[in-house]
Amino acid sequence: MIDQILSYNQRFVAEKSYEPFVTSGQPDMKLAIVSCMDTRLTQLLPNALGLKNGDAKIIKVAGGTILTPYDSVIRSLLVAIYELDCKEIMVIHHSGCGACNMEANHFLHLMCERGITDEAIREAEQHVDLHEYLDGFHDTEASVRRTVKAIEQHPLTPKDIIVRGFIIDSHTGKLTVVS
Repeated sequence: MIDQILSYNQRFVAEKSYEPFVTSGQPDMKLAIVSCMDTRLTQLLPNALGLKNGDAKIIKVAGGTILTPYDSVIRSLLVAIYELDCKEIMVIHHSGCGACNMEANHFLHLMCERGITDEAIREAEQHVDLHEYLDGFHDTEASVRRTVKAIEQHPLTPKDIIVRGFIIDSHTGKLTVVS
């Protein structure tokens, strides 16, 4: 698959197919979005919001959640705020999310089936509580509210940043306001 992608990429560049996507790298709408990495949202999310290339910084992670106050999602948001002048943040979870009802024990079982040793798991547990790290959430609206609150109450988030939470329908793209 990667070789096919590389072949396509060579044609894409040679034919200058990139030209419609050229932008400054600054978010034109001064907007950052935290959302899930779900493949259904790859094109649906920006299209449902009317976004074009260059309008917003979109940060995609499993479940669209923040695991710790200093994880890469918060770091990306701080870069968006302080370096890229974002003024508003949208937290957008979605219907039918795979992170909803994820169970750490299931992950650990799959890891063992794929050859991850008990020693490797013990090593990981020295750095993070794997049950907390691998568990998902059970209530999408509550997860959106927790994520919005984590951003708003972060000690490095300026108080003038607007943070709002939503759930997008993974099929229709309809947004529902949560907070």
